[in-house]
Amino acid sequence: MNEFWVLVTGSLVGITCGLTGVFLILRKMAMIADAISHTVLFGIVMAFIITQSLNGIWMMLGAGIAGVITAYLVQVLQSNGLQEDASIGVVFTTLFAIGVLLITLFAGNVHLDVEHVLMGEIAFVPWNTWTFMNLTMPKAVWMLLFVLLINILFLLGFYKEIKLSTFDPIFAMSIGLPLVFLHYAFMTLVSFTTVAAFDSVGAVLVVAMLIVPASTAYLLSKSVKRMIVLSMLIGMLSAIGGYYFAKFLDASIAGMMATTAGGIFLLVFLFRPYEGLLMKKRKLVNLNNLTTKS
Repeated sequence: MNEFWVLVTGSLVGITCGLTGVFLILRKMAMIADAISHTVLFGIVMAFIITQSLNGIWMMLGAGIAGVITAYLVQVLQSNGLQEDASIGVVFTTLFAIGVLLITLFAGNVHLDVEHVLMGEIAFVPWNTWTFMNLTMPKAVWMLLFVLLINILFLLGFYKEIKLSTFDPIFAMSIGLPLVFLHYAFMTLVSFTTVAAFDSVGAVLVVAMLIVPASTAYLLSKSVKRMIVLSMLIGMLSAIGGYYFAKFLDASIAGMMATTAGGIFLLVFLFRPYEGLLMKKRKLVNLNNLTTKS
């Protein structure tokens, strides 16, 4: 039964992160995911200091606020002349460092350590359960299902708007779409997704699940809808495959999930039909052979 919940949790991480990651890739905001995955620590610690509670709802609220603050500060620095990558680096290292400092000062005796936040441990997920309407499931599963539902509702409600603002922001602004609202609402979803995955893959490895499946799907897709479906599927396969590889090798489950996602990306990058790196080289060799013979 524990194995079942580990697989369910990992699959939900892959599906939720895969769904959110699609628009991170399309909006060229991959490094923002890395920043938010670190700065949510600041939001979580602040939520604990204010509420003196480790309740998941407060943690998610704190993470969401931290994600919005991160996106806002990056935008402010960038609009005042600092390069985007430098803006991201300054904001996430500063807020992450403040979060670590606050832990040592105000949460040293609480189970809120940096290693747990960064690395996670999916094998322990089945032991921490919540019961709702006589249904008992791991806390991580409840949180991931909740965040997945929010992500789906957001994309269903604003799919056309966020798609248009992604591909043609100037036209979207000219017709009056609320670009600022869409941007910060999406950043909040990224924050929620990140903190929901803490118990399973940790803040660092969640970046891989946010970016790699969506990047793989990008190589295989000609439409956004197809990319979304493939990204969620690849995320789920990475989690399931990573679990069984980790079990066979007696290795880190979360680390192997991210490694499996990277392996799938590498296979697609090399062997995808017509456009894969090795396929292009093979076509070039065949073309040279034909030229030589002629």
